[in-house]
Amino acid sequence: MFIAIPLHVESVQHIRHQKKYGKERGVKIGKIYGTISGTMEFISLVGLWISPQPKFTIPTFSNLSISIDNFSIPLLHLMISLPIITLSAFVAIRGVKATKFEVAETHCTPKKLETTGVYSIVRHPKYFGWILAHVGMSILLSVWYSMLYTPILIVLIYLI
Repeated sequence: MFIAIPLHVESVQHIRHQKKYGKERGVKIGKIYGTISGTMEFISLVGLWISPQPKFTIPTFSNLSISIDNFSIPLLHLMISLPIITLSAFVAIRGVKATKFEVAETHCTPKKLETTGVYSIVRHPKYFGWILAHVGMSILLSVWYSMLYTPILIVLIYLI
């Protein structure tokens, strides 16, 4: 993640890239940085969620769980995480839909400032959805280090 963040910051330097490399090439460079950083950020979060680490359980009804093979999900964690994950998907998808996929994925400059729909509530719905998805998946998978990483993720996204 700490390698992806500088690439992410570089991907939003549209004007600097265009001045240095020309309009067409500068846009292309920003898109490449955006695609690489977005992929790296996603892979690092998935790696964090599935890495071996201490598990936590919310004490209420901790013995009720759903088991698939050797994997067990406490029922309360499932009930808490599913609405969070659903909300994160809704917010992020609505944000991507409003600005088109290319703008959302490659961090290129949108044609106009979006102020309607989900953008009237949250300035960066993709990032907000990213934080909610992280929290939801961390609760669902009961991963302790991942939950501890949440404040760091929020700070990194704020800095971006």
